[in-house]
Amino acid sequence: MVVKSGHLICVGTGMVLAGQISALSRSYIEQADIVFALMPDGFAQLWLEDLNENVVNLQQFYARNGEAKSRRLTYEQMVNAMLAALRQGQNVMGAFYGHPGVFACVPHLAIAQAKREGFIARMEPGISAEACLWADLGIDPGQTGHQSFEATQFMFYQHTPDPACHLLLWQIAIAGEHTLKTFQTNESRLQVLVELLLQWYAGEHEVIIYEAANLPIQSPRIEKLPLSSLPQAHLTTASTLLIPPARKLAVNTQILTKLGITAADLG
Repeated sequence: MVVKSGHLICVGTGMVLAGQISALSRSYIEQADIVFALMPDGFAQLWLEDLNENVVNLQQFYARNGEAKSRRLTYEQMVNAMLAALRQGQNVMGAFYGHPGVFACVPHLAIAQAKREGFIARMEPGISAEACLWADLGIDPGQTGHQSFEATQFMFYQHTPDPACHLLLWQIAIAGEHTLKTFQTNESRLQVLVELLLQWYAGEHEVIIYEAANLPIQSPRIEKLPLSSLPQAHLTTASTLLIPPARKLAVNTQILTKLGITAADLG
């Protein structure tokens, strides 16, 4: 296949404005012919425009004024805009807050399509909300392990969490929403989620609503509450639910015996 002129690079700008982007990703933005950006707020958009004067705000494709527009169409329009510039031979940059490959389908779709058409396309990582979560909460997920699910997927499919490790449920503010036309759930859907989780956790088990800071002057949101109170909690599109372990790790004595190790050896 002949490699066409122009390339597509999707980078992550991190969660905190200007402070969590890698030097490499910043240089890509500065040198691009055109930058397609999906930033969390106007401050981040203005900062990006200081790095490159040719920035297209992808927020324009979202539904406006109560319009019932599917996010599938929105994402398709974003991808088409990026690919149109790429087909003109431009060096195209996609700048996405957080990590461009984590709960962000547009970079994946754009890169896949660009490669199918013979263009060079790749992704550079960024600091994600999950990376910020572990730092802000002072948790090392390696101590017990962790599981991570999109909240609606967790509800719709037969996942089985391990109560001995941390459980992350992403996009909790749209839990149970399947139309892709709104960014909010409701109390009844959250109650269904709670009832599902009660198979493994007690209603009084303490959970955490987490939201990473976007500005250096901000503090992260860390709100602790009983699992049973989740349906009444205030949630935003930035909210993530962390459910800490509800029990201790169980020793696998059969494996320890095969390895010649005792439980006492584990400390």
